[in-house]
Amino acid sequence: MTVSNNFLFTSESVGEGHPDKVCDRISDAVVDLFLAADPHSRVAVETLATTNRVVMAGEIRGPASITPADMERVARDAIREIGYAQRGFHWQWADIQNYVHPQSIDIAVGVDASGNKDEGAGDQGIMFGYACRETPTYMPAPIYYAHKILRLISEDRHAGKLPLLGPDAKSQVTLEYIDGKPVRAASVVVSTQHDETIDQAEVRELVRPFVIKALPENWMCDDKDFYVNPTGRFVIGGPDGDAGLPGRKIIVDTYGGAAPHGGGAFSGKDPTKVDRSAAYMARYLAKNVVAAGIADRCTLQLAYAIGVSEPLALYVNTHDTHHVDDANLPQILRDMVKLSPRGIREHLQLNRPIYKKTSSFGHFGREPEDDGHFSWERLDLVSELKSLYKL
Repeated sequence: MTVSNNFLFTSESVGEGHPDKVCDRISDAVVDLFLAADPHSRVAVETLATTNRVVMAGEIRGPASITPADMERVARDAIREIGYAQRGFHWQWADIQNYVHPQSIDIAVGVDASGNKDEGAGDQGIMFGYACRETPTYMPAPIYYAHKILRLISEDRHAGKLPLLGPDAKSQVTLEYIDGKPVRAASVVVSTQHDETIDQAEVRELVRPFVIKALPENWMCDDKDFYVNPTGRFVIGGPDGDAGLPGRKIIVDTYGGAAPHGGGAFSGKDPTKVDRSAAYMARYLAKNVVAAGIADRCTLQLAYAIGVSEPLALYVNTHDTHHVDDANLPQILRDMVKLSPRGIREHLQLNRPIYKKTSSFGHFGREPEDDGHFSWERLDLVSELKSLYKL
């Protein structure tokens, strides 16, 4: 069967005020709270948000000095920072319930290092990483532009330039590919919460400049294919309009469906959980492979068993885009970086309070920061890979 290189591909993004993203942010704010106090804290916290109510549950092992009141404080701060001070969901007045309890000793015994046993994976699972040459950040183009639209709107909303738009928003970008490369937007969908004093047409014109700015020049779709608030009204939004839970936007968090996903969510988990840390490592390796010029696309998979330190398997696929003989690439990568949970955490310096920022606009394709945020986006393996492959 011949697969055409001319096609349409779609990815979506959701804004920081989407109900599920509110929950991701609260859960990651709790992770940061514990890691700031003790870098070796264990956290697995879930959040439920609905009309003026937040429920936190899960397991922690960390400093006794951190109280339920501290967790409630960071939850309220997260809601306030997003921008929710609405009648149906207000950072100050929402009822917050906390059912977080100590970590199971059965999990702890399998994960903890002891004697000659290295720290084991916090659970079994498979994790994927991906990179390609479609954008400057080595991300697939549809999810890159879907995120960018919402990020630009959010920046102006927080700057007070969009007082008539609310925190809850979604975008969807369909790109046309010719000969396997994106060339234009075939359609764009943006839904955003708005003040009841403006109508759909006014919201459309508020949003249009951000879409044009986000897309490359001359990529904007035809006006008939530009959809803004297709239902006509989006005044009630956020957890007041729809209940939220963490981890329900894992495709938004990763590659927009352009690459496989192992199924494990990220937010609310400390970096001993390979759902999170190994997915970051997989992205880091795939990105460095592509940036080094070894291939134009790279999919990488890691597999773990609970309590076992070394990965059970490392799979690398360059999709017939490699520019060198890549048969020994999996072994080269294993020799370059330790892929045990401890090795990953130490190499990427993940035991830091760096996770709240990841809760919106994707975990990948972001700029690495000096304080450790998005360390998995670094390109510090490129020189060594180029040298090994004489590139």
